[in-house]
Amino acid sequence: MSLDLLPEFVREHYEVREWRHACAVLAQDFPNEWQDIIDVLTNFRLKKSYILAPGKGRSPVSAALDQAFYARGWIEKKFDTKVVVDQAELKAPTHKVDCYKNCVALEIEWNNKTEFYDRDLNNFRLLFELRAISIGVIITRCDELVELKDEIGRGGWIGASTTLYSKLIYRLEGGSGGGCPVLALGMTKRLYRGDE
Repeated sequence: MSLDLLPEFVREHYEVREWRHACAVLAQDFPNEWQDIIDVLTNFRLKKSYILAPGKGRSPVSAALDQAFYARGWIEKKFDTKVVVDQAELKAPTHKVDCYKNCVALEIEWNNKTEFYDRDLNNFRLLFELRAISIGVIITRCDELVELKDEIGRGGWIGASTTLYSKLIYRLEGGSGGGCPVLALGMTKRLYRGDE
């Protein structure tokens, strides 16, 4: 495992799991994108106002992370894919990726249904096999954040079928990402700062 390539702050504030040497691939082959990811993770703090915001549309957590990556030149990316059989073209659309830069695909799953993990990992697998991406990254929330809901007065914030790190790891270790290297990062309570 090459998790020791991550700085201490990231290892202490996020649960981290890699599939197929994702850290080594990022650090060696994509040093600029690796540094972007480290910088965004290091500077991000989980604010109370993010958690208390109404659950309509994109969450403030996802929006804050998106904007941090977009400021570093990452883009939301939709791939135009198709299969050609005997000159007959069949469209094979993939789901757009939240953040993309130089063959690195990154998804942020804050408060979605667990099926979004299946979608993301399948998308990574397909795009990797098509040589459109070289690695996938998913940033999500750790199971321990369930404890915050009572502390901040947001009951029902995390349900049994929502995106939690343990559910991502279950799918990742079951091979849902195929051969695509994947870095999974779960935000822990140590990132919580109220609204300082």
